[in-house]
Amino acid sequence: MNIEIKKSIKPIKYKYAISMMEKRLEELNLKKNYELIWILEHEEIYTGGTSYNKNEILDNSINFVKTNRGGKITYHGPGQLIFYFVLDLKKRGKNIKKLITTIESTIIDTLKDFKIHAFADRKNIGIWYKNKNKIEKIGAIGIKVKKWIAYHGFAINISNDLNKYNKIIPCGIKNKSVTNLHSIKKQNYKNLKKKLLNNFLSNLQN
Repeated sequence: MNIEIKKSIKPIKYKYAISMMEKRLEELNLKKNYELIWILEHEEIYTGGTSYNKNEILDNSINFVKTNRGGKITYHGPGQLIFYFVLDLKKRGKNIKKLITTIESTIIDTLKDFKIHAFADRKNIGIWYKNKNKIEKIGAIGIKVKKWIAYHGFAINISNDLNKYNKIIPCGIKNKSVTNLHSIKKQNYKNLKKKLLNNFLSNLQN
């Protein structure tokens, strides 16, 4: 697989990241560049996907941008790992459902290495964790497909400020909350990026 792997150290502005992925999408469509995986953190921002509703914003003072990915409203900021990609589905049987399954398996398999049992939910897209009797979201998924090229990706909460979610109805779901890995288990997550990347590349080939 000819996939460029990019890892940013400093936080990236959301609009810049999207414009770079859309540029890569066009280049990939013209066979002028490689597929891309880009691991980063965003500067603080709230984003609304194609199915979000305005009433999901509880504080109108937030820094909000509407985006073309699937899904509803979420928060990005320091302490959250963003895993973006630009992938040609024409090479992969034009199978969007399989890509979603690949993402879910990648996150679940990776968290298992950290002794955290997470799971997918067919009704509520994303990755979830059961904390006693509460179901809490640990990973968000949102993709867009254009010209059979998939982009955007997924996010995993590691040590981000969970109070930021009080300003929105995260992913439009009122009866479930959001958590992060540090709240579930305080341990070293330094190898999370490497394990995620290796699992994603492995699952992508299956």
